[in-house]
Amino acid sequence: MTSTNTIAEAQAAKASATPASDDIILEVNDLKKYFPIKGGMLNRVQGFVKAVDGVSFKLRRGHTMGLVGESGCGKSTTGRTILRLAGEKTGGQVLFNGREVYDLSHKEMHELRTKMQIIFQDPYSSLSPRLPISEIVGEAVREHNLVPKNELDGYIDHVMEECGLQPYHKMRYPHEFSGGQRQRICIARALALNPEFIVCDEPVSALDVSIQAQIINLLHDLQEERGLTYLFISHDLSVVEHISDAVGVMYLGGMVEYGYTSDIFRNPLHPYTKALFSAIPIPDPKVKMNRIVLEGSIPSPANPPKGCKFHTRCPFAKDCCREVVPEQRELEPGHFVSCHLYDE
Repeated sequence: MTSTNTIAEAQAAKASATPASDDIILEVNDLKKYFPIKGGMLNRVQGFVKAVDGVSFKLRRGHTMGLVGESGCGKSTTGRTILRLAGEKTGGQVLFNGREVYDLSHKEMHELRTKMQIIFQDPYSSLSPRLPISEIVGEAVREHNLVPKNELDGYIDHVMEECGLQPYHKMRYPHEFSGGQRQRICIARALALNPEFIVCDEPVSALDVSIQAQIINLLHDLQEERGLTYLFISHDLSVVEHISDAVGVMYLGGMVEYGYTSDIFRNPLHPYTKALFSAIPIPDPKVKMNRIVLEGSIPSPANPPKGCKFHTRCPFAKDCCREVVPEQRELEPGHFVSCHLYDE
């Protein structure tokens, strides 16, 4: 297995190359997605849940960006909003290959669907129990006319073999497979459309540890072979450190820190990132862990605090944190943080 030092060196070498503008496959600027809260006799809108509130980042072609944060911070909603799977956005920009996704017509969006795919978190509920595997993998291929009808069976066999499945599996149904095999089917379904960008929404969280390693290695191999770009959403910081070239840390709908993986893990800047990373277990009983325990609970996204959203739990909060929203600043090349502690 590759050592941590080797991984860090490879990521640092990858990060040192200055990206050209055409290297950016996805650019997200101040993305917002609010869900209305309705109530009363007339079912009127009484407020909004600010699930995604001002997220900005750039993702380079062929790279993987990890998205981490506590449950309910908006990671999955961010991924679905980028893919235009969560209805209309509330604000901001989503530029895929330089084109605003939300300005596309229905026909243009239909064509773009082949280039943007998602692997869902739960392999048990994301597959139809009524369809055989050949139909699950091949349905969208047939819908988009990607291959001639007489070549469809051979194409499905090839995609399944790429994902570690056998051709004779295609006439079976999802309930006949294990969790790891079902996730391979989900990957094959996404891969069959020959996408450029895939949102991996916690693709290994429902699997055993040994199976997790197989799926992570499969995703890595497919990325090497096909030049895929991933947005990898996960709670497992060790997995994110292993697979990602860049990392974004989310808190209560906003991006508090974002940068290259080696920089973020070597030198976390935001107090929330430091607290989050202090929870990573160290497999050595002799090493004492310096856990940073945050006081209080996460505020409701329906009623977030004024100013910096983290100030209610931050041990370093200042008066300005309670009133002014911090701007995103680049403190190191490619390393951005939104925190008043670094105001000039």
